[in-house]
Amino acid sequence: MATETKQRYIEAVGRRKTAIARVRITPAAKTSFVVNDKELKDYFVTEELQTIVQEAITKSEVGDKFFVSVHVLGGGIHAQAEAVRHGLSRTLVLRDEDIKNTLKKLGFLKRDSRQVERKKFGLKKARKAPTWSKR
Repeated sequence: MATETKQRYIEAVGRRKTAIARVRITPAAKTSFVVNDKELKDYFVTEELQTIVQEAITKSEVGDKFFVSVHVLGGGIHAQAEAVRHGLSRTLVLRDEDIKNTLKKLGFLKRDSRQVERKKFGLKKARKAPTWSKR
């Protein structure tokens, strides 16, 4: 094994519904995101999703720049963006405890565990029953 000086990363997992994101941050010269081996703007194409992902860094007002590497799977694209935000918030708190209150007030450290209710036997959907008729 080569003796290389690798910068240490901080890793955390973010979740929302069925989306799971493994987020790693490493100090860097400028802030950049790689999501599933793609650039941020290529993976999350809308401006809204890009701002959701970057909110944890911008709202916490961290002065440092990071290289953010993310592996995300499951759920829809919006749930994935919020899972990335959740994981990124957790890594920032692991790095600096002082910003925990700021992120907690914004709700970025809360795991949204709501999931789709399963369809039950004899019903059309999870709760919708077929139309009742007397005869």
